[in-house]
Amino acid sequence: MAYSTSLFVEAAPDDLFDCLVVPELMVRWMGERALLQAEKGGRFEVDINGVLIRGEFVEVERPKRLVVSWGQLGNHALPPGTSRVTFELVAEGGGTMLTLTHDGLPEAEAKKHAIGWPHFLGRLAVLAGGGDPGRDPFADSPPP
Repeated sequence: MAYSTSLFVEAAPDDLFDCLVVPELMVRWMGERALLQAEKGGRFEVDINGVLIRGEFVEVERPKRLVVSWGQLGNHALPPGTSRVTFELVAEGGGTMLTLTHDGLPEAEAKKHAIGWPHFLGRLAVLAGGGDPGRDPFADSPPP
């Protein structure tokens, strides 16, 4: 299965792209630890409230497109690197239209990601737009 969504972010594509590839920025909107080697074949590791996401950078086309493999350590339904997340960034009206597509999700995982992605993308939009998304509420009260 796939999950896809789009949202307008009040930030230039370069600034938004930085939030996807710079560890110090990534952890402000998603996760508490990130190891990001933003080059083809580079490591993509993000620890999100105890969920250990592991994969690699598949495509890095700054500032237009980013593709990472995605999976979770210890999750037999979605092991590390078994799905793909694509971020497409298009400059539009003084900001960026961001389209995220997460392919290769088993049905149960697609339902979880359909809750998680809107939450985290909202936080990303705040950060990229110059705001502070604050502490992640999912850290204290994860969704069911």
